[in-house]
Amino acid sequence: MKDPDPAVDASAGLAPLGRVAGLVLAGGEGRRFGAIKQLAPLGGRPLLEHVLRAVEAVPALHPLVLVVGAHADEVARGVDLGPFALVVAPDWAEGQAASLRAGVAALGGADAALVCLGDQPFITPQVIAGTLDHERCGLDAVRAVYDGVPGHPVLLTRPLLDRVPELRGDVGARDLLRGMRVGTWEAGHLCDPADIDTREQLEATGR
Repeated sequence: MKDPDPAVDASAGLAPLGRVAGLVLAGGEGRRFGAIKQLAPLGGRPLLEHVLRAVEAVPALHPLVLVVGAHADEVARGVDLGPFALVVAPDWAEGQAASLRAGVAALGGADAALVCLGDQPFITPQVIAGTLDHERCGLDAVRAVYDGVPGHPVLLTRPLLDRVPELRGDVGARDLLRGMRVGTWEAGHLCDPADIDTREQLEATGR
């Protein structure tokens, strides 16, 4: 996916954001994985917990919201949610837009949201905090890039959050970012951004 235009180097001129929520999207069925991917064991705990603990470790984020959909009951029982509020997207089968809509609806008056995906278990608190730190006045969004390839986390400011109800399909925030002022910063040296879609990918990590 190409980076939205116009892109901005978000490495200077920091500005306060106000209240920033942490939002983890984990509503998918994991059909390619062939099991409940969120609960797949990795390093002695469910795959999804790795993302939750990384987000939880960034104290600037509040509230914290986890969106589930498929296998909602099993995920709720099998994952240590910690301080995360659990939100179920009833229309999860539509795709990532449904999870994003459900999550944003639960954020209340947050001024911005830091969005992570539940199947990126190697995301680190450093990358999450770095995405927050690289926000500056005038930007609509900030996203981490890995060797130049756009990825997550993505920080969405309130004007973009207000447009999330328009989203449909399996697109996430991608459509919202087109034509907006999007800051990027290189995070490839800080974590492995791989998302886990299959058992083979999980086994290949060797973790």
